[in-house]
Amino acid sequence: MTLRTPEELDDAVRVDVEPVFRVEESAPDEQRFVFSYTVTVHNHSQRSVQLLARYWKITQGSGKVQEVRGKGVVGQQPMIGPGQTFRYTSRAILDGPVGVMEGAYTCVDTASQRPFEVAIAPFRLAGPNQVH
Repeated sequence: MTLRTPEELDDAVRVDVEPVFRVEESAPDEQRFVFSYTVTVHNHSQRSVQLLARYWKITQGSGKVQEVRGKGVVGQQPMIGPGQTFRYTSRAILDGPVGVMEGAYTCVDTASQRPFEVAIAPFRLAGPNQVH
């Protein structure tokens, strides 16, 4: 099912992601590369929205692809008022030092109860000294 963004919210909800390689939690000898990523959801609209679900596609440098779906984020389904932001940090564990994540959030316009999808642009996960 493809969700369409209500016109009032088109391009008004944006997502920024800042990934960080967690050297102290990683074990390269065991093919364990840990990344944290801080997500900021910006609601630039005049309406309140609620983040209901998440979808992540994680492509590892090895070519392995993992898809993750679930309710909310970090155990929450946050309400984000007009002009507000919601920020959280989560993590991904890869089997190599390089990967890419992308995805989408399913949200709802709380006034109309119309669902819509917010795309999350691909972002790179890379350990130190990685040029790929």
